[in-house]
Amino acid sequence: MNRLPLHETGSRLKKVQQTITEMQADACIITSSVNQYWLCGFIFDGFLFLFPGGNPVLFVKRPSNIDDERAKFIRKPEQIPDLLREMGISLPGRILIEADQLSLTAATRLQAALNMVEIKNVSGELRKIRAVKSEYELEQMRESARIHAYVYGLIPALYHEGMTDLELQIEIERQMRLHGSVGIFRSFGENMDIFMGSMLAGDNAQVASPYDYALGGAGISPLLPLGANGALLSPGTTLMVDMAGNYRPWMDDMTRTFAIEYAPDIAYKAHQVSIDIHNAIIKNFRAGALCSELYLLAEEMVNQNSLAPYFMGTTQQAQFIGHGVGLEINEPPVLTARSKEVLEPGMAFALEPKFVLPGIGAVGIENTYIVHESGFEKITLCEEAMVVLS
Repeated sequence: MNRLPLHETGSRLKKVQQTITEMQADACIITSSVNQYWLCGFIFDGFLFLFPGGNPVLFVKRPSNIDDERAKFIRKPEQIPDLLREMGISLPGRILIEADQLSLTAATRLQAALNMVEIKNVSGELRKIRAVKSEYELEQMRESARIHAYVYGLIPALYHEGMTDLELQIEIERQMRLHGSVGIFRSFGENMDIFMGSMLAGDNAQVASPYDYALGGAGISPLLPLGANGALLSPGTTLMVDMAGNYRPWMDDMTRTFAIEYAPDIAYKAHQVSIDIHNAIIKNFRAGALCSELYLLAEEMVNQNSLAPYFMGTTQQAQFIGHGVGLEINEPPVLTARSKEVLEPGMAFALEPKFVLPGIGAVGIENTYIVHESGFEKITLCEEAMVVLS
């Protein structure tokens, strides 16, 4: 089993235990796959119990082959109280749960089983802790970004005339899997279904989506209305590729844009403005900056270039230009006009100022940056100019 380094799990446990103390709770119960992995290095169906001090306890329903001395195997949560008593642990009264991810049915059953006096939501606090990465985590992201950039470099050779967006996406996905992609990536929030990433060709980029991503797309089914819709890749339009950088548990995020044979001048202008926004933000900001300041600078540059009607969509315009990245694709911080979040050393975020041009398609780039005291480190090192597919 590929376990995390002990110093990683130990430091994370201490941070959660400090949160338990600060929130005046007796215990914290972790049920989400992401936070189980973050704390244990593996996931399981069950409950990870953490206390203000000492070792956590794993109450595992499945799989049955977990090799961990802290594991206690159960069939149902009602068995937990007796097992705690056998270990000499009093039933906790005030308990922190991941209420943003645990269903009401599961939370109610757990509360009844443990006779909880009080429940508090710890989801937001855990996301804040995870937003600041260790050097181990950041190196995982750098490794993912290196592979991501290599696969994107293969895209021109995968294209041929007469392809649809879906046919090209299938070829890109094949290369992604051959180079280590896990095949899906995790996102936070209700109804945030996703697959290996999104490709938007031509006017499909204008189609609004129910999902809280930067851009939408019709998809190939009403069951998953997002991304490629089977459109022919037509000369004079653009193709935006926003496929997942999920080559390591800690991900990167990157978007690149391609012109099908050629693109109008306005497409090149808007694409360059996206690049200019990246360069201006890299030049002017570092750790300690308000996320809102990054957004406002981008908005100012968009207005100066008379591109506001196309910024982050047309029929439905996203109100952010970036987001944190890590074990999930959409972690804190979020780069919006109203954000109060401050960039801290060790954070990683994806910056994605994009434009959607009617009759042409989406243009712009997305890069992932690591925040340092002295500035931002770009880890998605791939050609940024619009590449022509012919």
